[in-house]
Amino acid sequence: MAWLVLLGALLCMPRVGVGSLGSEGFLPSAPHNCPYRCVCAADLLSCAGLGLQDVPAALPAAAADLDLSHNALQRLRPGWLAPLSRLRALRLGHNELVVLGQGVFTNASGLRLLDLSSNALRALGRHDLEGLGALERLLLFNNRLAHLDEHAFHGLGALSRLYLGCNELSSFSFDHLHGLGTTHLRTLDLSSNRLGRIPVPDLAALPAFLKNGLYLHNNPLPCDCRLYHLLQRWHQRGLSAVSDFAREYMCLAFKVPTSRVRFFEHSRVFENCSAALAQGLEQPEVQLHVQMGRSLRLHCNTSAPAVRIAWVSPQHELLVAPGSRDGSIAVLADGSLAISNVQPQHEGVFVCLAAGPRLHHNQTHEYNVSVHFPHPEPEAFNTGFTTLLGCAVGLVLVLLYLFAPPCPGCRRCYRRTCHCRRWPRAPSPLQELSAQSSVLSTPPDVPSRKASVHKHVVFLEPGRRGLNGRVQLAGAEDFDLYNPVGLRLKAGSESASSTGSEGLVMT
Repeated sequence: MAWLVLLGALLCMPRVGVGSLGSEGFLPSAPHNCPYRCVCAADLLSCAGLGLQDVPAALPAAAADLDLSHNALQRLRPGWLAPLSRLRALRLGHNELVVLGQGVFTNASGLRLLDLSSNALRALGRHDLEGLGALERLLLFNNRLAHLDEHAFHGLGALSRLYLGCNELSSFSFDHLHGLGTTHLRTLDLSSNRLGRIPVPDLAALPAFLKNGLYLHNNPLPCDCRLYHLLQRWHQRGLSAVSDFAREYMCLAFKVPTSRVRFFEHSRVFENCSAALAQGLEQPEVQLHVQMGRSLRLHCNTSAPAVRIAWVSPQHELLVAPGSRDGSIAVLADGSLAISNVQPQHEGVFVCLAAGPRLHHNQTHEYNVSVHFPHPEPEAFNTGFTTLLGCAVGLVLVLLYLFAPPCPGCRRCYRRTCHCRRWPRAPSPLQELSAQSSVLSTPPDVPSRKASVHKHVVFLEPGRRGLNGRVQLAGAEDFDLYNPVGLRLKAGSESASSTGSEGLVMT
């Protein structure tokens, strides 16, 4: 028995030894190339909050989301992202980066999110953001940016959200957006800067979807009449970037910091502004009402021939030739947009974006399309059929009136046929009231007698107190309805008291 226990122990020793070395099925081995003190989980690499002053030398190639935030990074080496071919999100916020430099993001062609917020960046150069052709969100808020190169965002054609708030920018070119295209851009945050001069015509020429995401609040804007009317119109239209931060839109009345007034609360400053100055700033959107199932064609009208024309659908899809992804919208060779079968998903604002050398800046044209369901046509009113139906109903009613037996006849017929079964029937209250009224109506000097069954009409006498000396009708036993000569009037004071009410009762 002892040798069996020894044999089992010898068999288990190799397995325990191999397991302790990280064999498969036992203690997990450390991820390959995971930096010291960092966390690696599948395609996630987090080195946040470690106080790093430089980027780790070895980074796992499988990382798709790299978090280096809340450290003390001061510089980034050119080409440091070359091993990370799968990188989609890079978080560098809350560091001490002062400059970026050329070639820092050269190998990040697949990057979608870049967070550079809360650093110490003072300027963006022409080549600082090269290689980020697929970037969609760029976070640069809470830095010290005071200068942007004219083409700082050149090449970021897919960018949809740009956050530049809480910086030191004193000017921003809305004409070309520093090389940034407006085909995909939906959010442009310039709040909490030092913008004191804004070209109003360039603001008015922006596409509608970008106006809705243009944040300019908490800036020392000038109290300009045209800017006031433009922002007032955006506020009335309900653009979220203005309506959500209406109290934070301020302007300088006398070009000194102490003369700040709120745009939408101190209208007295703009009392002398003429509304004619705001006319022509914005081209109003064209309102179109289309029935579902019909065809629709939209033309991009510009002040000069355009070289490049693109459309943006209500679902924020960029439309270029040949058309939309689902094939329901086509972009023709002349730049116009055609929809052969209008459906509810086509409702909304279509924006045309036109660019060309003869255009002062990229021009836009907006169409607000409303889709209506077709109304069912009412059926023709057939007067001949309704006339025939009315005549038939009238004929049936006449026949019923002529040949249908009345109720008294029915009761007499019922008594004849059912003479073998007679049920005791109590007199109706109406008959009792008639008999009592007949007796009460009899003069005192005449002997009381039963009310004759063959009476036609009985006149009820009210009580003595309720008459007040009025003339009332006395009971006439054999009163003939066609010979009212025998009707005798009787003073209310001579009549006996009666409990019946005034009125005519048919028996």
